[in-house]
Amino acid sequence: MAGFEGSLWRVGHGRQIELGRRSLIMAIVNVTPDSFSDGGRFETVDAAVEHALQAVSEGAGIIDIGGESTRPNAAAVSPSEEQARVLPVIEALRGRTQALISIDTYRAETARLAVGAGAHIVNDVFGLQKEPDIADIAAATGAGLCIMHTGRDRAKLPDVIADQVHFLKRSLAIAAAAGVNSDRIVLDPGFGFAKETAEENLELMARFSELSRFGLPLLAGTSRKRFLGAVTGREAADRDAATAVTSALLRLQGAAVFRVHNVAINRDALVIADAMLNARQEFERKRPT
Repeated sequence: MAGFEGSLWRVGHGRQIELGRRSLIMAIVNVTPDSFSDGGRFETVDAAVEHALQAVSEGAGIIDIGGESTRPNAAAVSPSEEQARVLPVIEALRGRTQALISIDTYRAETARLAVGAGAHIVNDVFGLQKEPDIADIAAATGAGLCIMHTGRDRAKLPDVIADQVHFLKRSLAIAAAAGVNSDRIVLDPGFGFAKETAEENLELMARFSELSRFGLPLLAGTSRKRFLGAVTGREAADRDAATAVTSALLRLQGAAVFRVHNVAINRDALVIADAMLNARQEFERKRPT
């Protein structure tokens, strides 16, 4: 496994978290009416906060709060509407949990306000390439960054890893130019984001360890994605078991952070994967040279 044992992810408000020795779960909290698998369930502040705290009790170390659906063909919302959805949830959560809070946005102004409200991490599904000012905000505030690969709105290279490298190098250059230190960055290959076929996503899974070339921690976000439905024949709400399998498999290939809807089932899968990795490490330590 390509690991990051002992590395620290430095995030906003003076916080840091160790990555690599054990899996870190990022729980999805969609404060939206139209997200692809749970839209409308957590639209109120109270419902979103209750859901977030339940996720923490089940093992989440990060709460990722989003106010705009990123599913294909979702209706865009205005910046003010996005902010009205997410900021009250962040403000309500910050004094009630020690879990890290992440804002899922590609808008620089939303990111700035969210970090000011208490968010520790900015999770940008356009990898700093839609609104590069997010990098400046991260540099100024010390917020952590999740930089995601996407193939939307551009021509892709035919090889899945070559396209990852091409896109993410540009994203990392934007971050570096803004003064964001590498110990504040996690990379996400963006399963399901303009990867049009199940085969493309499965190849990305199979070759996931090749992304270790960046020398940065990796996030896996396969939760309830369409390609899992193509393989299993199940609807979005019934894909948690398939998600847990992919989480465990990607853990064995070096993923450190896992963005999921159902924390409990993924926590169990990842505890087993972590235990197996620890057993292998112990075996390697004891094996005669």
